[in-house]
Amino acid sequence: MQVITSKDNEVVKNIKKLKEKKYRDETGLYVIEGIKLIEEAISENAKINKIVICEECVETGSISQSLLYEIAKFNCIYVNKKIFDTLTDVVAPQGILAVVEKKGNDNKILFEDDIILALDGIQDPGNLGTILRTADSINLKQIIVTKNTADVYNPKVVRSTMGAIFRVKVIEAENLAKTLKEIKKNKYKVVVTSLDTENSIYDLDYKKKVIVIGNEANGVTKEVQDVADYKVKIPMLGKTESLNASVATGIMLYEYVRQKLKG
Repeated sequence: MQVITSKDNEVVKNIKKLKEKKYRDETGLYVIEGIKLIEEAISENAKINKIVICEECVETGSISQSLLYEIAKFNCIYVNKKIFDTLTDVVAPQGILAVVEKKGNDNKILFEDDIILALDGIQDPGNLGTILRTADSINLKQIIVTKNTADVYNPKVVRSTMGAIFRVKVIEAENLAKTLKEIKKNKYKVVVTSLDTENSIYDLDYKKKVIVIGNEANGVTKEVQDVADYKVKIPMLGKTESLNASVATGIMLYEYVRQKLKG
């Protein structure tokens, strides 16, 4: 077993570059890290380019023999702990990461679900990752995002998705307002969150709806609001006027689930 010990190794340098969006876009590759995410990637038949393993972590037994057997089918590279620490993006690494190919640029919107989720400029990677995870939990297969939304392949987003990144297609809209107008031709109505309304999210029938969640600081853009059929807000009993974007998304998506279960 050959172990890479030099930080100047080309493979090591190329993996480090993937911490930057520029290189992720250029190469069509991104990094996933940790045992659970790699197990999910294998389970979902993600296109794994290579797997990097910390030699010392194998010796301590922190990576199970069953997983080591499974990943042996892929292109595996071993590095020492010092090198792995330069590659990892987490505080307490588990000693294993993988380079994965991005999904193809399939921007075709599916019109099969009751609801479509669109994100208008979500900036925080943790919020975006949590929203993807929540969407996956209700079996949504796609999310539409604006170009100024955080990069879905940002390492923090990837970790926050807890594997949803392999199941939820992210469609980037050049112009969200224009995209929404096209979606409306397929008998969907557009719903935006807004503080400037008395309409509650609980008064809405969540069938054939596009739910638009706005930027953490500024909300949904005026251009998108002008396309909306409904403006709604989440009723709150306390003094707080607004909620975290991922929390608001979860509340709205699970109102849809409640209505669906109710029949």
